[in-house]
Amino acid sequence: MSPLVSLFLLHIVTASATQLHPGYYLGTCPKAEIIVRDVMKKAFTRDPRSLASIMRFQFHDCFVNGCDASLLLDDTPTMLGEKLSLSNINSLRSYEVIDEAKAALEKACPGIVSCADVIIMASRDAVALTGGPDWQVKLGRLDSLTASQEASDNVMPSPTSNATFLIDLFGKFDLSVKDLVALSGSHSIGKARCFSVMSRLYNQSGTGRADPAFEPKFREKLNKLCPLDVDQNVTVGLDASPVVFDNQYFKDLVSGRGFLNSDQTLYTFPQTRGLVKQFSINQGVFFKAFVEGMLKMGDLKVDQPGEVRKNCRVVNY
Repeated sequence: MSPLVSLFLLHIVTASATQLHPGYYLGTCPKAEIIVRDVMKKAFTRDPRSLASIMRFQFHDCFVNGCDASLLLDDTPTMLGEKLSLSNINSLRSYEVIDEAKAALEKACPGIVSCADVIIMASRDAVALTGGPDWQVKLGRLDSLTASQEASDNVMPSPTSNATFLIDLFGKFDLSVKDLVALSGSHSIGKARCFSVMSRLYNQSGTGRADPAFEPKFREKLNKLCPLDVDQNVTVGLDASPVVFDNQYFKDLVSGRGFLNSDQTLYTFPQTRGLVKQFSINQGVFFKAFVEGMLKMGDLKVDQPGEVRKNCRVVNY
Protein backbone atom coordinates (compact mmCIF):
# COMPACT_ATOMS: atom_id res chain seq x y z
CA MET A 1 0.00 0.00 0.00
CA SER A 2 1.44 3.35 -1.02
CA PRO A 3 2.23 6.08 1.53
CA LEU A 4 -0.30 8.32 -0.23
CA VAL A 5 -3.04 5.77 0.32
CA SER A 6 -1.99 5.26 3.93
CA LEU A 7 -2.23 9.02 4.46
CA PHE A 8 -5.66 9.07 2.84
CA LEU A 9 -6.90 6.31 5.13
CA LEU A 10 -5.96 8.37 8.15
CA HIS A 11 -8.45 11.00 7.04
CA ILE A 12 -11.35 8.57 7.28
CA VAL A 13 -13.10 9.41 10.53
CA THR A 14 -15.85 7.96 12.61
CA ALA A 15 -16.42 10.88 14.99
CA SER A 16 -18.90 12.65 12.67
CA ALA A 17 -20.83 9.40 12.47
CA THR A 18 -22.46 10.46 15.74
CA GLN A 19 -24.89 12.36 13.49
CA LEU A 20 -26.13 9.02 12.22
CA HIS A 21 -28.88 7.32 14.17
CA PRO A 22 -31.64 4.72 13.87
CA GLY A 23 -34.99 6.06 12.73
CA TYR A 24 -33.39 8.98 10.91
CA TYR A 25 -36.20 9.06 8.33
CA LEU A 26 -39.15 8.54 10.66
CA GLY A 27 -40.28 12.14 10.24
CA THR A 28 -39.54 12.53 6.52
CA CYS A 29 -39.93 9.05 4.97
CA PRO A 30 -41.32 6.74 7.67
CA LYS A 31 -41.64 3.70 5.40
CA ALA A 32 -38.12 3.94 3.98
CA GLU A 33 -36.82 0.72 5.55
CA ILE A 34 -40.01 -1.17 4.68
CA ILE A 35 -39.74 -0.04 1.07
CA VAL A 36 -36.15 -1.22 0.77
CA ARG A 37 -36.91 -4.54 2.50
CA ASP A 38 -39.80 -5.20 0.10
CA VAL A 39 -37.56 -4.61 -2.92
CA MET A 40 -34.95 -6.95 -1.43
CA LYS A 41 -37.56 -9.66 -0.88
CA LYS A 42 -38.53 -9.46 -4.55
CA ALA A 43 -34.88 -9.62 -5.59
CA PHE A 44 -34.38 -12.69 -3.41
CA THR A 45 -37.33 -14.40 -5.08
CA ARG A 46 -36.02 -13.60 -8.57
CA ASP A 47 -32.38 -14.48 -7.93
CA PRO A 48 -31.24 -15.62 -4.47
CA ARG A 49 -27.59 -15.15 -5.43
CA SER A 50 -28.11 -11.42 -5.96
CA LEU A 51 -28.31 -10.84 -2.21
CA ALA A 52 -24.74 -12.03 -1.66
CA SER A 53 -23.44 -9.32 -3.97
CA ILE A 54 -25.67 -6.63 -2.46
CA MET A 55 -24.52 -7.53 1.05
CA ARG A 56 -20.91 -6.83 -0.03
CA PHE A 57 -21.80 -3.40 -1.37
CA GLN A 58 -21.35 -1.95 2.11
CA PHE A 59 -17.77 -3.19 2.43
CA HIS A 60 -16.81 -2.16 -1.12
CA ASP A 61 -18.40 1.26 -0.66
CA CYS A 62 -17.35 2.14 2.88
CA PHE A 63 -13.66 1.25 2.51
CA VAL A 64 -13.32 3.71 -0.39
CA ASN A 65 -13.89 7.31 0.75
CA GLY A 66 -16.29 6.20 3.49
CA CYS A 67 -19.94 5.15 3.19
CA ASP A 68 -21.06 7.58 0.51
CA ALA A 69 -22.41 5.50 -2.41
CA SER A 70 -19.41 6.43 -4.57
CA LEU A 71 -19.51 2.74 -5.57
CA LEU A 72 -22.79 3.29 -7.43
CA LEU A 73 -21.68 6.13 -9.73
CA ASP A 74 -21.30 5.20 -13.39
CA ASP A 75 -18.24 6.33 -15.33
CA THR A 76 -18.39 9.70 -17.06
CA PRO A 77 -16.12 11.25 -19.72
CA THR A 78 -14.21 12.96 -16.91
CA MET A 79 -14.40 10.35 -14.14
CA LEU A 80 -13.49 6.69 -13.84
CA GLY A 81 -15.83 5.28 -11.20
CA GLU A 82 -15.41 2.24 -8.97
CA LYS A 83 -17.58 -0.35 -10.71
CA LEU A 84 -14.74 -1.45 -12.99
CA SER A 85 -12.05 -1.46 -10.29
CA LEU A 86 -10.08 -4.67 -9.79
CA SER A 87 -12.10 -5.77 -6.77
CA ASN A 88 -15.50 -4.96 -8.28
CA ILE A 89 -15.42 -5.90 -11.96
CA ASN A 90 -16.67 -9.46 -12.55
CA SER A 91 -17.43 -9.60 -8.82
CA LEU A 92 -20.16 -7.19 -7.76
CA ARG A 93 -23.50 -7.37 -9.53
CA SER A 94 -27.19 -6.55 -9.00
CA TYR A 95 -26.75 -2.77 -9.03
CA GLU A 96 -30.22 -2.71 -10.60
CA VAL A 97 -31.73 -3.82 -7.30
CA ILE A 98 -30.41 -0.66 -5.65
CA ASP A 99 -31.86 1.29 -8.60
CA GLU A 100 -35.23 -0.36 -7.97
CA ALA A 101 -35.15 0.49 -4.26
CA LYS A 102 -34.12 4.08 -4.95
CA ALA A 103 -36.91 4.50 -7.54
CA ALA A 104 -39.47 3.25 -5.03
CA LEU A 105 -38.13 5.65 -2.40
CA GLU A 106 -38.20 8.58 -4.83
CA LYS A 107 -41.81 7.79 -5.62
CA ALA A 108 -42.75 7.76 -1.93
CA CYS A 109 -40.41 10.49 -0.63
CA PRO A 110 -38.67 12.46 -3.39
CA GLY A 111 -35.18 13.71 -2.59
CA ILE A 112 -35.10 12.42 0.99
CA VAL A 113 -33.28 9.06 1.28
CA SER A 114 -29.64 8.92 0.19
CA CYS A 115 -28.20 6.16 -1.94
CA ALA A 116 -25.53 5.66 0.74
CA ASP A 117 -28.28 4.79 3.23
CA VAL A 118 -29.94 2.49 0.69
CA ILE A 119 -26.69 0.49 0.55
CA ILE A 120 -26.62 0.22 4.35
CA MET A 121 -30.27 -0.89 4.54
CA ALA A 122 -30.00 -3.30 1.61
CA SER A 123 -26.81 -4.91 2.97
CA ARG A 124 -28.54 -5.50 6.32
CA ASP A 125 -31.60 -6.91 4.55
CA ALA A 126 -29.49 -9.27 2.45
CA VAL A 127 -28.13 -10.82 5.64
CA ALA A 128 -31.50 -11.06 7.37
CA LEU A 129 -33.32 -12.53 4.37
CA THR A 130 -30.78 -15.33 3.95
CA GLY A 131 -31.00 -16.53 7.54
CA GLY A 132 -28.59 -14.21 9.31
CA PRO A 133 -29.13 -11.63 12.04
CA ASP A 134 -31.32 -8.54 11.72
CA TRP A 135 -30.43 -5.23 13.34
CA GLN A 136 -31.22 -1.53 13.55
CA VAL A 137 -29.10 0.48 11.14
CA LYS A 138 -27.92 4.02 11.68
CA LEU A 139 -28.95 6.36 8.86
CA GLY A 140 -28.41 9.96 7.75
CA ARG A 141 -25.55 9.76 5.23
CA LEU A 142 -25.04 11.93 2.17
CA ASP A 143 -24.01 10.75 -1.29
CA SER A 144 -20.64 11.66 -2.74
CA LEU A 145 -20.21 13.98 -5.71
CA THR A 146 -17.50 11.83 -7.27
CA ALA A 147 -15.91 8.37 -7.29
CA SER A 148 -12.41 7.01 -7.87
CA GLN A 149 -11.40 3.77 -9.53
CA GLU A 150 -7.83 4.43 -8.44
CA ALA A 151 -8.85 4.78 -4.80
CA SER A 152 -10.71 1.48 -4.95
CA ASP A 153 -7.79 -0.30 -6.62
CA ASN A 154 -5.40 1.06 -3.99
CA VAL A 155 -7.49 0.16 -0.95
CA MET A 156 -9.51 -3.00 -1.57
CA PRO A 157 -7.78 -6.29 -0.69
CA SER A 158 -7.29 -9.09 -3.20
CA PRO A 159 -8.38 -12.76 -2.78
CA THR A 160 -4.71 -13.66 -2.31
CA SER A 161 -4.22 -11.37 0.71
CA ASN A 162 -2.85 -12.91 3.90
CA ALA A 163 -4.00 -12.32 7.46
CA THR A 164 -1.15 -9.96 8.31
CA PHE A 165 -2.07 -7.64 5.44
CA LEU A 166 -5.79 -7.81 6.29
CA ILE A 167 -5.24 -7.06 9.98
CA ASP A 168 -3.15 -4.03 9.04
CA LEU A 169 -5.71 -2.83 6.48
CA PHE A 170 -8.69 -3.14 8.81
CA GLY A 171 -6.71 -1.50 11.59
CA LYS A 172 -6.33 1.62 9.46
CA PHE A 173 -10.12 1.92 9.60
CA ASP A 174 -10.21 1.38 13.38
CA LEU A 175 -11.61 -2.10 12.83
CA SER A 176 -10.26 -4.76 15.18
CA VAL A 177 -9.01 -8.28 14.49
CA LYS A 178 -12.38 -9.52 15.76
CA ASP A 179 -14.15 -7.20 13.30
CA LEU A 180 -11.97 -8.54 10.47
CA VAL A 181 -12.76 -12.18 11.21
CA ALA A 182 -16.46 -11.57 11.81
CA LEU A 183 -16.89 -9.44 8.67
CA SER A 184 -15.06 -12.06 6.62
CA GLY A 185 -18.06 -14.21 7.51
CA SER A 186 -19.90 -12.28 4.80
CA HIS A 187 -18.49 -15.05 2.61
CA SER A 188 -21.06 -17.29 4.26
CA ILE A 189 -23.20 -16.57 1.20
CA GLY A 190 -22.32 -16.25 -2.45
CA LYS A 191 -19.90 -17.64 -4.99
CA ALA A 192 -16.49 -16.70 -6.36
CA ARG A 193 -14.83 -17.26 -9.72
CA CYS A 194 -12.24 -19.95 -10.37
CA PHE A 195 -9.97 -17.03 -11.28
CA SER A 196 -9.72 -16.19 -7.59
CA VAL A 197 -8.38 -19.60 -6.56
CA MET A 198 -6.11 -20.62 -9.46
CA SER A 199 -2.83 -19.50 -7.93
CA ARG A 200 -3.77 -21.14 -4.65
CA LEU A 201 -4.60 -24.40 -6.42
CA TYR A 202 -1.63 -24.59 -8.75
CA ASN A 203 1.09 -22.14 -7.75
CA GLN A 204 0.79 -21.01 -4.14
CA SER A 205 3.46 -18.41 -3.37
CA GLY A 206 5.27 -19.30 -6.60
CA THR A 207 5.95 -22.90 -5.52
CA GLY A 208 4.23 -24.58 -8.48
CA ARG A 209 2.16 -26.53 -5.96
CA ALA A 210 -1.17 -26.20 -4.16
CA ASP A 211 -1.58 -24.48 -0.83
CA PRO A 212 -0.84 -27.21 1.77
CA ALA A 213 -3.67 -25.80 3.91
CA PHE A 214 -6.21 -27.38 1.53
CA GLU A 215 -8.02 -30.43 2.89
CA PRO A 216 -7.00 -33.07 0.28
CA LYS A 217 -10.47 -34.14 -0.83
CA PHE A 218 -11.60 -30.52 -1.10
CA ARG A 219 -8.54 -29.74 -3.21
CA GLU A 220 -9.40 -32.66 -5.50
CA LYS A 221 -12.95 -31.33 -5.83
CA LEU A 222 -11.65 -27.90 -6.77
CA ASN A 223 -9.17 -29.41 -9.24
CA LYS A 224 -12.19 -30.85 -11.08
CA LEU A 225 -14.27 -27.67 -10.83
CA CYS A 226 -11.38 -25.37 -11.69
CA PRO A 227 -8.84 -27.25 -13.87
CA LEU A 228 -5.97 -25.33 -15.44
CA ASP A 229 -7.84 -24.99 -18.74
CA VAL A 230 -11.13 -23.92 -17.15
CA ASP A 231 -13.12 -20.84 -18.11
CA GLN A 232 -12.00 -18.85 -15.09
CA ASN A 233 -15.40 -17.16 -14.84
CA VAL A 234 -16.91 -20.46 -13.63
CA THR A 235 -18.18 -19.90 -10.08
CA VAL A 236 -17.91 -22.02 -6.93
CA GLY A 237 -19.67 -21.59 -3.58
CA LEU A 238 -17.63 -19.73 -0.99
CA ASP A 239 -18.71 -22.27 1.62
CA ALA A 240 -20.78 -25.47 1.79
CA SER A 241 -24.07 -23.54 2.25
CA PRO A 242 -23.68 -20.56 -0.14
CA VAL A 243 -27.33 -19.45 -0.06
CA VAL A 244 -27.69 -19.48 3.74
CA PHE A 245 -26.06 -16.97 6.06
CA ASP A 246 -24.73 -19.14 8.90
CA ASN A 247 -21.42 -20.12 10.50
CA GLN A 248 -20.67 -22.89 7.98
CA TYR A 249 -17.98 -20.66 6.50
CA PHE A 250 -15.97 -20.89 9.73
CA LYS A 251 -16.54 -24.65 10.02
CA ASP A 252 -15.12 -24.97 6.52
CA LEU A 253 -12.03 -22.95 7.45
CA VAL A 254 -11.37 -25.18 10.45
CA SER A 255 -11.55 -28.25 8.20
CA GLY A 256 -9.28 -26.76 5.52
CA ARG A 257 -12.10 -26.16 3.07
CA GLY A 258 -11.84 -22.40 2.64
CA PHE A 259 -12.04 -21.27 -0.98
CA LEU A 260 -10.05 -18.03 -1.07
CA ASN A 261 -6.56 -17.59 0.33
CA SER A 262 -7.82 -14.49 2.16
CA ASP A 263 -10.33 -16.76 3.93
CA GLN A 264 -8.20 -19.80 4.80
CA THR A 265 -5.39 -17.55 6.06
CA LEU A 266 -7.66 -16.58 8.95
CA TYR A 267 -7.35 -20.12 10.31
CA THR A 268 -3.70 -20.73 9.52
CA PHE A 269 -2.62 -17.45 11.16
CA PRO A 270 -2.29 -17.73 14.98
CA GLN A 271 -3.72 -14.28 15.77
CA THR A 272 -7.03 -15.03 14.04
CA ARG A 273 -7.34 -18.81 14.46
CA GLY A 274 -9.01 -18.66 17.87
CA LEU A 275 -11.79 -16.40 16.61
CA VAL A 276 -12.41 -18.68 13.63
CA LYS A 277 -12.72 -21.64 16.02
CA GLN A 278 -15.04 -19.71 18.33
CA PHE A 279 -17.34 -18.63 15.49
CA SER A 280 -17.36 -22.15 14.06
CA ILE A 281 -18.67 -23.49 17.36
CA ASN A 282 -21.09 -20.73 18.33
CA GLN A 283 -23.18 -19.16 15.58
CA GLY A 284 -24.78 -16.70 17.99
CA VAL A 285 -21.40 -15.28 18.97
CA PHE A 286 -20.53 -14.90 15.28
CA PHE A 287 -23.83 -13.15 14.52
CA LYS A 288 -23.31 -10.68 17.36
CA ALA A 289 -19.75 -9.88 16.28
CA PHE A 290 -20.83 -9.55 12.66
CA VAL A 291 -23.52 -6.98 13.52
CA GLU A 292 -21.03 -5.02 15.63
CA GLY A 293 -18.56 -5.00 12.74
CA MET A 294 -21.18 -3.89 10.21
CA LEU A 295 -22.25 -1.02 12.46
CA LYS A 296 -18.65 0.12 12.93
CA MET A 297 -17.93 -0.13 9.23
CA GLY A 298 -21.12 1.83 8.52
CA ASP A 299 -19.72 4.73 10.56
CA LEU A 300 -16.77 5.28 8.20
CA LYS A 301 -16.93 8.73 6.67
CA VAL A 302 -14.72 11.25 4.89
CA ASP A 303 -15.21 14.96 5.44
CA GLN A 304 -16.39 16.03 1.99
CA PRO A 305 -19.37 17.73 0.31
CA GLY A 306 -22.40 15.56 -0.36
CA GLU A 307 -25.99 15.46 -1.57
CA VAL A 308 -29.00 13.16 -1.81
CA ARG A 309 -28.88 11.82 -5.35
CA LYS A 310 -32.10 11.39 -7.29
CA ASN A 311 -30.51 8.62 -9.33
CA CYS A 312 -27.80 6.55 -7.62
CA ARG A 313 -25.80 6.24 -10.85
CA VAL A 314 -25.28 9.96 -11.45
CA VAL A 315 -24.82 13.12 -9.42
CA ASN A 316 -27.60 15.70 -9.44
CA TYR A 317 -27.46 18.52 -11.95
